[in-house]
Amino acid sequence: MKISYRWLKEWVSTELDAEQVAERFTLAGLEVDSVDPVAPALDGVVVGEVLAVEPHPDADRLRVCQVAGDSEQRTIVCGAPNVRVGIKVPLATLGTELPGGLKIKPAKLRGVRSEGMLCSEPELGLGEDAGGLMVLPEEAETGAPLIEALGLDDHVLEIDLTPNRADCLSVRGLARELAALLGVEANGPPISAVAPVHDERLPIALDAAEDCPCYIGRIIRNVDVGAVTPLWMVERLRRCGIRSLGPIVDVTNYVLLELGQPMHAFDLARINGGIRVRRAQKGERMTLLDGREVELDPDLLLIADHARPLALGGIMGGADSAVDDGTRDILLESAWFNPASIIGRGRRFGLATESAHRFERGVDPALQRRAAERATALIMEIAGGEPGPILESQSPRYLPTNGKVALRPARLNRVLGTRLAEEEVLAILRRLDMSVEVGKESLEVIAPSARRDIAIEEDLIEEVARVYGYDRLPTRRPGGRLRIRLPGEAEVPERSLRTQLACRGFQEIMTWSFVGEGELEQLDLLDGAQPLANPLSRDMAVLRTSLLPGLLAVAGANLRRQHEDFRLFEIGTCFSSTGRGFSETRRLGLLMTGRERLEHFSGKPRALDFFDLKGEIEHLLAHNRVAGAVRFQPCSRAWLHPGQAADVYVDGERLGWLGQLHPGLVEHLDWPAIAFVAELDAGRLAQRDVPVFSELSRFPAVRRDLSLVVAEDVAVADLLDEIRRRGGELVRRIIVFDQYRGPGVEKNCKSLSIGLIIREVSRTLKDAEVDALVQEVVSALATRFDAKLRG
Repeated sequence: MKISYRWLKEWVSTELDAEQVAERFTLAGLEVDSVDPVAPALDGVVVGEVLAVEPHPDADRLRVCQVAGDSEQRTIVCGAPNVRVGIKVPLATLGTELPGGLKIKPAKLRGVRSEGMLCSEPELGLGEDAGGLMVLPEEAETGAPLIEALGLDDHVLEIDLTPNRADCLSVRGLARELAALLGVEANGPPISAVAPVHDERLPIALDAAEDCPCYIGRIIRNVDVGAVTPLWMVERLRRCGIRSLGPIVDVTNYVLLELGQPMHAFDLARINGGIRVRRAQKGERMTLLDGREVELDPDLLLIADHARPLALGGIMGGADSAVDDGTRDILLESAWFNPASIIGRGRRFGLATESAHRFERGVDPALQRRAAERATALIMEIAGGEPGPILESQSPRYLPTNGKVALRPARLNRVLGTRLAEEEVLAILRRLDMSVEVGKESLEVIAPSARRDIAIEEDLIEEVARVYGYDRLPTRRPGGRLRIRLPGEAEVPERSLRTQLACRGFQEIMTWSFVGEGELEQLDLLDGAQPLANPLSRDMAVLRTSLLPGLLAVAGANLRRQHEDFRLFEIGTCFSSTGRGFSETRRLGLLMTGRERLEHFSGKPRALDFFDLKGEIEHLLAHNRVAGAVRFQPCSRAWLHPGQAADVYVDGERLGWLGQLHPGLVEHLDWPAIAFVAELDAGRLAQRDVPVFSELSRFPAVRRDLSLVVAEDVAVADLLDEIRRRGGELVRRIIVFDQYRGPGVEKNCKSLSIGLIIREVSRTLKDAEVDALVQEVVSALATRFDAKLRG
């Protein structure tokens, strides 16, 4: 929000300069980003008056002018098309240096001596109109410094407002805030009702009353759209970053800046029947003021007549009903739109208008009639016209109102650490235009209609703290005893997981919790995604249900930059909204691609495969002594390779999944290499077994190796489970050390070499006992899996 310091001073009488006002705003929570002068140094530029104009004797496009304003009358050669006798224009006198670095010296132009320069807006750094001289008001005093004549001894404050402070998006709102901070009154221009001179009316129907519960219109006939907007208004608009576009549009923009109420003007002759405020129909189209034809969605709010759309409600007008050079009669619009019906709608079409910016945050619902009267008076002052009566259509039950909020002075002082008297709190609240009733133990406060952000007691405490001054609040150490929470022995801290993964060559990433619906839908992960009420963009419209989209985005960015060997991990929160409610879970995501190690003279590195990722997960589980029996079981996921995907289970509870990315997905992403991904429950990973001491056995272990031939579809995990079940506590360890397919092994079968480490803690086992145990294991495997010993 840009605001003129001098304009603000017209509302609030203060001796503070612009920098001091900016400091007051910033200390009160309205952060001022910059304070800039409205014009460059223009020493030597004065108000000049053209006394005579004659043709140049040797140039058709030049004029020889006699100009007053300097210490004496000067002859100046000028080529501007709008130079004429009697106008007042900026005169750069001899010796003046203009903002572009041009120094004014006497010169001969085609044989005629010129002693100064008549200036346009760009030459002075005051605008963009290079079509002619900058024409000054007739009342400007000839010879006066231009800085004084135009009030250019001013500064522009650029204020970075938070979304909840929509009430400060105007001179009125900022003046009210400054007056409260300084303890003075804010006095704006008087606004009185304009008496109608005709009784012409237009029907207004609120077909979408919930979206627009208040619509005010006024017909003004016989306006002069060719009138020139006064320089004082053009200057105020310019200083606030708005370009002059003609008297009618300039007035609506001026009222927007002054009062905070967006307005619009329609060409009355182009309205058929009357005004209807309604939702768009599917497939409906309209042409916007910027010339683009757009297709409208059913959730868009429209201002329409009885035949077609006229404007996108609260966002932008339409070209078909715009005021142009041929307009004689206008319909002035002043409405209140529900922020929920405006938020995000303009961004669909790449529109970020001043009106939408205010309506999205919430406009004062009591301001519409006052703004219409102010705009009417200004239009009549500048462009004439014959106003009709105010036309108002309302649905009061949909208009927001502020209820009572109780404020306990004792709690306020306890929270702020102050000892403010009740009278001082009352004074601060009333300076903020709040209505206060004094109760026995609390103050019953009603915020002004513009303050939609005051809902609970804490909001009022914050308001008192702001106005009293954050810098004046006492600094005290917090009371009570602080306890440092230490993780238990059975808990693995997340920082420990991060350190372990970094030591294994993984690099940590942090990605947005917001993703696009398309990303999740492409991965079949959209189920349970929670949409955001006010997304930053369409690509950040829902909360992520998985860490996978972020991993793929970062990996893709690296692969496109020819970085092909890397390992990524992320620990973050995933969200799910189902019929059972909303849930948040901490997840660990892994991604590996490229080679298992970098190039080295010791040998050519191999490409990563599924078992590298599986090994990393097994190492993580073993290193952290995750409680429970671990099992990998084949699974099917839309984003994973059908033959290289598995779920991870711990004691029968699913911990997560892992696998190779689906080849179709890799092709869609246009990646040059395959990748392996996994996602695990970080909360379950953090639960580990506490080590328990057990005495070391003094007796030797025995190893028996088995080479078994089993069907191709037999899972190794099932074999190992059966061996553990049959071997019991005597089988201390099982090692799968070889896998073979080829000559000597039946078709559709595989040979597995398994080592059994057998030990009894209390004695030395005899060979007969070991042989009996091995035979029992082999028999059980043969019975269940048709396993055969390989000869």
